[in-house]
Amino acid sequence: MNFRHSAGFGKRIEYWVLAKMLKEGLDLYVPLVDDFGIDAVLRKEDGSFVEIQIKARSKSSKLGDGARFSAISHDFRPNYFFVFYSEKLEQFWIMSSEDFIKEASQNKTGNNKGKRSICFNGCKTNRETKKKYEYSKPRYNKYQFNNFDTFK
Repeated sequence: MNFRHSAGFGKRIEYWVLAKMLKEGLDLYVPLVDDFGIDAVLRKEDGSFVEIQIKARSKSSKLGDGARFSAISHDFRPNYFFVFYSEKLEQFWIMSSEDFIKEASQNKTGNNKGKRSICFNGCKTNRETKKKYEYSKPRYNKYQFNNFDTFK
């Protein structure tokens, strides 16, 4: 993947996810500037609002990193959700701010001290072919979604 393609990957996936949400009938507002880690604001049917941050990994990520999301600055925010997408696994995970903090690990030292990371995938070797492949970790199944009904 060339730099131009990889540099725009996140924005392309962000718009793709927003389009999927709109197609499902969700009422979205998209800020012009992403200063606060908000890619969209969603108005729910009850009139309440939810802030959404979209994170994506491309299929060109190195083996083992297909659903690894690292160095995320985040403190608890009510009504805030992450939508994670792995192109390699073709899978979505949706987590509230509270769930993300509970499930993610937090760096204790180094340049990314205080930032959080989560890896939704593992890596195994196929016994027959001896080729390594990535899989979705079962412990995160409760966050996997194929639609955005969780926001309705």
